[in-house]
Amino acid sequence: MVKKMISDKDKTTALILSIIGFFGVAGIHRFYVGKIGTGVLWLLTLGFLGIGTLIDLIIIAKGDFKDENKAYLRKS
Repeated sequence: MVKKMISDKDKTTALILSIIGFFGVAGIHRFYVGKIGTGVLWLLTLGFLGIGTLIDLIIIAKGDFKDENKAYLRKS
């Protein structure tokens, strides 16, 4: 059995930041988990017009979102 790496970043915080992205600054959840490059991309494209932000929201809620080190977000 392969043990999953767990990030020090919190899933709930990333989820809240992703939701805020719909109403303000898209991509802040990606900055939070250390994905600076795609955070800037989300910021400049408004989260790919909301579609990318929605996909991220679903992935975070499912628990499959990973940080910059490919570690799963910590469940709160």
